[in-house]
Amino acid sequence: MPAASSSPIPAGLCQLAGSGPARPDELPGLLDRLRRLPDPRRRRGRRLPLSYVLALAACSVLAEAKSLTAIAEWAADAPGQLLLRCGAALRDPDQPYRAPSKATVRRVLQRVDGDALDAAISGWLTARADASRAADEDKHTPSGPVRAAVAVDGKSLRGAIRADGRRVHLLSALRDDGLVLAQREVDAKSNEITAFRPLLEPLDLTGAVVTFDALLTQTDHAKFRPCRCAPCAAGGRSAVPGRRAGTAGAAW
Repeated sequence: MPAASSSPIPAGLCQLAGSGPARPDELPGLLDRLRRLPDPRRRRGRRLPLSYVLALAACSVLAEAKSLTAIAEWAADAPGQLLLRCGAALRDPDQPYRAPSKATVRRVLQRVDGDALDAAISGWLTARADASRAADEDKHTPSGPVRAAVAVDGKSLRGAIRADGRRVHLLSALRDDGLVLAQREVDAKSNEITAFRPLLEPLDLTGAVVTFDALLTQTDHAKFRPCRCAPCAAGGRSAVPGRRAGTAGAAW
């Protein structure tokens, strides 16, 4: 069942909420990542590039848009220079840069690959945060080695309902500074366990401590070594017989 135009925005774009406005020099990096996403639309009838629609949606969320309608209205009011920076093309001399319609925004955001969009946004936010962290470290050198902490946890999205009436559930990997490194939608017929490895496999977790709750305390997860990270820690009541809660899972 198609969502209404006032429905909540995709989870990938939700990561941008509260992250602060982007500087003009940061937009090319975002555009480059969005251009790599597969376009779910048919070739015939495409008038606006996928990356352009997604870039405007991302900028509108950074400006606190919280629904598809708000995204479309923000894009319609955006100045020509911003449209140009987001990838607008010159088509009509009387109206140099065209913003996507509400229907186009709705169709694109409902059909785009959610996991691919999550990965693109997460990658851009991570690169942005790492650049800021590196600049801070240049000013204030840490007294000793700093080990990153990554927490894997699941959550159900408020207001996001599938056609069968079930709520959308995500599994996320969050860094200690609150940054979402990656997130995946958990299949309605499955649970967080099957999403654990696909979530962490693309990440560089070298030297990181990974924590997760009792549901994910599985033998296979303890043996899983994504990029040879540091020991994992399982909190709460263990889901594996004979394993004590709160102990390290394995020497990753």
